[in-house]
Amino acid sequence: MPVTSHHRWADIEPEQMNPLTTRQYIVGANTMLARIGIKKGGRVARHHHFHEQISHVVEGALLFRMDGEERTVRAGEILCIPPHAPHEVIALEDSVALDIFNPPRQDWIDGDDAYLRE
Repeated sequence: MPVTSHHRWADIEPEQMNPLTTRQYIVGANTMLARIGIKKGGRVARHHHFHEQISHVVEGALLFRMDGEERTVRAGEILCIPPHAPHEVIALEDSVALDIFNPPRQDWIDGDDAYLRE
């Protein structure tokens, strides 16, 4: 039987990915929830993964570039990114996003996430 767990972002030490980006995450049995902080001008390099991703911008505004398309996602808006879709992100303002991944990002858990550390 799965065990219920309770978490607080305040109890999870933010990981400094690069000078403009921090990350916190929680891993469940089949899903991962990440809290990403990106300062204005910060960038997540173009990448893709086999995970489905749902990004909810909680604060600020993020510009997503995907296959020649640009989409600005602002606080209170959500973007669904299908598996294998190449994308990059640029922070237009200081921003906080909650990203849901299914399945969990094993590359993050293993520290094999150099594209975030650029």
